[in-house]
Amino acid sequence: MTFAAIVVAAGTASRAGGNKQWRSLGGKPVLRWSVEALLAAGAEDVVVVVAAGAESAAADALSGLEGWRTATGADSRAGSVRNGLEALGGPDDRSVLVHDAARPFLDRAVIDRVLAGLEGADGALPALPVADSLRRGDDGFVSGAVERDGLWRAQTPQAFRYRTLVDACAGWTEAPGPADEASAVERAGGRVRLVAGDARLTKLTYPEDFAMAETMITRQTRVGQGFDAHRWGPGSSVWLCGVEIAHDQTLIGHSDADAGLHALTDAILGAMGDGDIGDHFPPTDPQWKGASSDRFLTYAVERLTARGGQLVNVDVTLICERPKVKPHRQAMRERLVDLLSLPLDAVSVKATTTEAMGFTGRGEGLAAQALATITLPV
Repeated sequence: MTFAAIVVAAGTASRAGGNKQWRSLGGKPVLRWSVEALLAAGAEDVVVVVAAGAESAAADALSGLEGWRTATGADSRAGSVRNGLEALGGPDDRSVLVHDAARPFLDRAVIDRVLAGLEGADGALPALPVADSLRRGDDGFVSGAVERDGLWRAQTPQAFRYRTLVDACAGWTEAPGPADEASAVERAGGRVRLVAGDARLTKLTYPEDFAMAETMITRQTRVGQGFDAHRWGPGSSVWLCGVEIAHDQTLIGHSDADAGLHALTDAILGAMGDGDIGDHFPPTDPQWKGASSDRFLTYAVERLTARGGQLVNVDVTLICERPKVKPHRQAMRERLVDLLSLPLDAVSVKATTTEAMGFTGRGEGLAAQALATITLPV
């Protein structure tokens, strides 16, 4: 069945801390989740209703997607929906879904159910039966129970025929406006069918809802590895895992030659399939001469975060005869905790020797290897 959709994204979202439709969730704006789902389900036209002046924010959030356009919102939800309907247009029997941008986890199955529920009805809405016991409250105390039988939690998207919804919204003239579009159609005498909702279609209302929503995203666990080596040269100190250690030599490199951070940067980039440190910070580029390697590491973490990824743990092994690493291990771990925003027990720094074998054993250089575990949204 062909259909069009209106996504309401014009609210101020004050209870969520403001502008929740533009906030990142799993590496992409909240609004994008719903628009992508509607387009993937076959929506032939999607009108996104945004506040005046927010058109560029919508363009950024939906960059690369086709089949959507914006309409300007109003002071109320009902007014915003009316503006969306006007922008959308008929024909009168067109199936129209109205969805809250603040419900990002829209599933194709829900879309199919509300469209099917529209057959033989004036509207269809997804809903879940109320499972918790309900109480009335008065001045902070329970004043009575509410019978929950027959009570449902209404969700979106709600489905209607274009003319049915236009007429129902036009017929509701007094304030406050309808709580949702189903309320307007019911009041106009229409019959709205209940179809099975989805517990994942929770509405993001308060700041803490975003933390809960992140846990609902299906994620893939990946592991990346990195290796780096630098030769010894004249100097009085060496940088290892972000800590400067007094030593009778230093590591030679284009940057500060912190092999531990270089290996760890490569491990994170590798887990993302995002090239290596040389791709992002070419040693031929003079701007990185003598640069602190913590800049490379935080850059890799920023790229991971931008994709909605999360760093789980890291493990670094330094391979050298000298200097002795053990006296500095705790300082190195604490520095990585600061750089990576990980708990201390998710950061490991170890050291080993090669029993006087190879270039590290002969004191010609130092090597480091690292592992990083990440998760990425699927």
